[in-house]
Amino acid sequence: MPTTFNVDTLTAAQKTAASDVQTLAASTFAGFEKLVALNLNVVRSALAQTSPDMLSAFSAKNPSDALAAQAAIGKQLAEQAVAYSRSVYAIAADVSTALNNVVEVRAASGQKQMEATIEDLLKSAPAGSEPMVAAYQSAWKATQNAIAVAKSSASKAVELADKQTRQLTDNAMSVVKTHSRFK
Repeated sequence: MPTTFNVDTLTAAQKTAASDVQTLAASTFAGFEKLVALNLNVVRSALAQTSPDMLSAFSAKNPSDALAAQAAIGKQLAEQAVAYSRSVYAIAADVSTALNNVVEVRAASGQKQMEATIEDLLKSAPAGSEPMVAAYQSAWKATQNAIAVAKSSASKAVELADKQTRQLTDNAMSVVKTHSRFK
């Protein structure tokens, strides 16, 4: 079966690949911008919120006042750390979702093209090769089922990791709030 070189197909594939790379780069850069903005805001906020308590810690007249000021600083920093980790996680999840969307679209398109190519090849199989064609089709279907199961398992693992991350963050925040009551 002779194969012809199709320039239009190659050009379309290159345009699609370039568009995908641009989309991936833009998504990654947008996530980086969000992370930089978050870091600047966190530093600005930390300086503004802890400055009065730092000044009162340094100007404390007795140890209990100094300890109270230090506890206030610790509480604020712990709350900010938890909020920061939530924000970083949200940014990472957004970027990951954007990247995965591009990859999934390309994978689905590639899979359809592969299936069409295989169908064309199987249609032109020589007479007497029906058992081999059936075995190949069976192997292809098994491969597609395995990919679907792996994708489903990966999705469930990501959901579980997300749930555990949220629970750990909530637990950390409740610990901070509980300890701040004792001051």
